Amino acid sequence: MLAAMPPPATLPAQSPGAVSRARGDACPGALRLHGADDGALARVRVPGGVLSADQADGLCELAGRLGDGEVHLTSRGNVQLRGLGAECGGELASRMSEMGLLPSERHERVRNVVASALSGLDGRGEREVRTWLSALDASVCASEEAAGLSGRFLFALDDGRGDVDALGADVTLRARGGGEADLRIGALETVARIPADEAPGAALLAAKVFLEAAAGCGAWRVADLPGGAEPLFDAVVRRLRAAGLPVARAVLPVPAGAPPALGVVTGPGATDALSVGLPLGRADAARWRTLTDVARRHGDGELRLTPWRGVVVPGVGRGRAGELLDALGAAGLVTGDRSPWTGVGACIGRPGCAKSLADVRGDAAVAVDARGPVPAGPALPVYWSGCERRCGHPRGAWVDVVAGPDGYRVSVVRDGRRDAPPCVTDDPSTLATAVSTARTPGT
Repeated sequence: MLAAMPPPATLPAQSPGAVSRARGDACPGALRLHGADDGALARVRVPGGVLSADQADGLCELAGRLGDGEVHLTSRGNVQLRGLGAECGGELASRMSEMGLLPSERHERVRNVVASALSGLDGRGEREVRTWLSALDASVCASEEAAGLSGRFLFALDDGRGDVDALGADVTLRARGGGEADLRIGALETVARIPADEAPGAALLAAKVFLEAAAGCGAWRVADLPGGAEPLFDAVVRRLRAAGLPVARAVLPVPAGAPPALGVVTGPGATDALSVGLPLGRADAARWRTLTDVARRHGDGELRLTPWRGVVVPGVGRGRAGELLDALGAAGLVTGDRSPWTGVGACIGRPGCAKSLADVRGDAAVAVDARGPVPAGPALPVYWSGCERRCGHPRGAWVDVVAGPDGYRVSVVRDGRRDAPPCVTDDPSTLATAVSTARTPGT
């Protein structure tokens, strides 16, 4: 195990490119609610996206009794409850604690961990990351220093397939064969190769070193730091070696990554998993309870929420998987890549957000209806934003649809850069065509 941390390393002074935060982190949680135009918002951290069916049902019950009646998924595999009354905070906290979703009140906003949703289910990957997840979450909740992380700081646990390694987490662990793991800081291609059994402790140590570096500039994430990620990486390597870990530097390019395929996921054992999407990342009570009923009655009683606003139900008997997938599709969930909803995301838009210039979810639905079933072949994800902030947008290559005062602007973004000037339109038919065309590579 990692020994006690040695004294802090000296990091360079702030560079011109650093981001200085003049105010505290106001990221919402389950205890600190955010006031939105549609009521208060609670963000419930679900490390690794893992929920028991009972916990999932409890969240649905709270959404119906205290909020807008829908369960909203985030791009980090967390749950949001919206439309809450300002007076419900005490009851909400009490119920969350009873359900086991608040193991530490001081750490509830910093339990931001994404993990490979199909780890251990499909025979891919280098190792099952559940042990990493349990160890990291427990150590974060036990750490006084970790309570100082911002609600935006993100850990990623990748089983080796490269899915969540692509998400730009602040600290990423990626499994390798031979009992090793790679520790990535931010989006650096240089990684620290360490023993896999020591990986959760190394990830927490990296977060602590980040806090020391951030103390003078108020950075919330690695990308905000003076000088970027490289000085932090060097400091982390020094601290790991000082703690007695063998550490080797290696080059591992950041992968493109991809969400789990939708449909039946065949595993190496006697059971399968079901992978489905939630249209625009939200589910009403009927859809959500269909999922939890399948998990409880036909699976192993668990849901895995994905950073792509989907849900994986593991442990389904192989003879029933196709039938149950059809039932989920009949309930309105996205069960295959040919669905027009596949890859479609949006911020909350009007009327939930005062900054939004349009009802982006309603407009996205109109465009989806106009498009119909998608042709076979790859399609870029599309994200509809009500303003320039683009809250929750994907990474990598995607179609950017942003509301403006003169209509929507449609463009393709690849690694932060636009392929061409945006197409601007306020006509629904023209907009649907522009989005569909942009999503199809080579058109």
